[in-house]
Amino acid sequence: MNTAHMGIAGIGAVTGYGWGRQTLWNGLASGKPAATLYPGFGPGGNDDAWLSRISDDGDPRDGLSRFGQALRAAAREAITDARRRGWTPGRRVGLLHAVVIAEVEGWRNFYLKDHATRRVRDYLTLMPSTPVSMLMQEYGFHGPAMNVSAMCASGNAALITAKMWLDAGIVDDVVFVSTDLSLTPENVEHFVRLGVGVVDTDPLDACRPFQEGSRGFPAGEAAVAFVLSRRSDAPYVHVLGGAMSHDAFHLTSVDPSRTEVDRCVLDALASSGVDAADITYMNAHGPGTQQCDTVEAAVLDEVLGGTAHIYSVKPLTGHCQGAAAAVEVAAAALGYGQQQVPAPPTVAPGHPRLLDGLTPMRTGLTLKTSLGMGGHNAAVVLAPVA
Repeated sequence: MNTAHMGIAGIGAVTGYGWGRQTLWNGLASGKPAATLYPGFGPGGNDDAWLSRISDDGDPRDGLSRFGQALRAAAREAITDARRRGWTPGRRVGLLHAVVIAEVEGWRNFYLKDHATRRVRDYLTLMPSTPVSMLMQEYGFHGPAMNVSAMCASGNAALITAKMWLDAGIVDDVVFVSTDLSLTPENVEHFVRLGVGVVDTDPLDACRPFQEGSRGFPAGEAAVAFVLSRRSDAPYVHVLGGAMSHDAFHLTSVDPSRTEVDRCVLDALASSGVDAADITYMNAHGPGTQQCDTVEAAVLDEVLGGTAHIYSVKPLTGHCQGAAAAVEVAAAALGYGQQQVPAPPTVAPGHPRLLDGLTPMRTGLTLKTSLGMGGHNAAVVLAPVA
């Protein structure tokens, strides 16, 4: 079994900052949130809301919806990027699509605007298999293709699945895409009603992970893609390993005992062959909610020994739900390339190991944690390329 390090060979991104990975990096490096005010998206469908929403600038040839257009654009950019960096596709290229709710706007329009009547060809665009199949056809890839769903931890879960495919010899390479474009007025309202979504003020003021006065998270959208391979000449970063667990505790709350969260982190370290002391940065789930911040701060202090620095990019990108882990891994991977950690600026007293703004990167590993709604825990370890 080949267990050599899996590298992120190419990156593509569509976020609230705009279309393209460089646009994502420029936005993160600016320290300014991607969110802008959208009328009619606040609670009740009347108020304005601060949202990190993807613009309607996609290619109509990539589908009828922003969802399909963003998915294919991100994947295409990642594949092109990987080839420019020396990657050549193997015979068996698989595809993993990390997604929680696909085509939210498409189904909304199907029922409310089209009155459940469409041409069959247009109806098929709503199927989660359609953009994936179109992507496989575009490049002539014939490996396995499937969706992975673990709520906000879906991106980490797909990375771990990709590594398992490579370790088992099922594929030669994997194209990974994570897509979440679910910011309809109804979805925004329900996260506000849950007491975790905050859309009525500037995100840096509302979302303060590991700082005093945080009220929750701003809502975001993203489509992020990676080419994952062991055969790249110049990967951005290596994925050493990872682990997953489930709290089996509550529909929305994190188990305060941290039993399964801690186990997930320890298993991720073990699978990566590293010790807690080797972790330099914790790229946290960090949604700015009290329960998640409390749990992850305790992981930093007690499991990692309080030596690593911590940050979360959610104040900048928004909480991209099913694509959250992917956009946050992309931030870390691009940061390794730039030798900068894209931490948002702090606005209030907080954890002593919390980074404040764009920070020169020290040599070391990054632990990326994700705590998905319902108890999904996932952690991966990223390493710089030697």
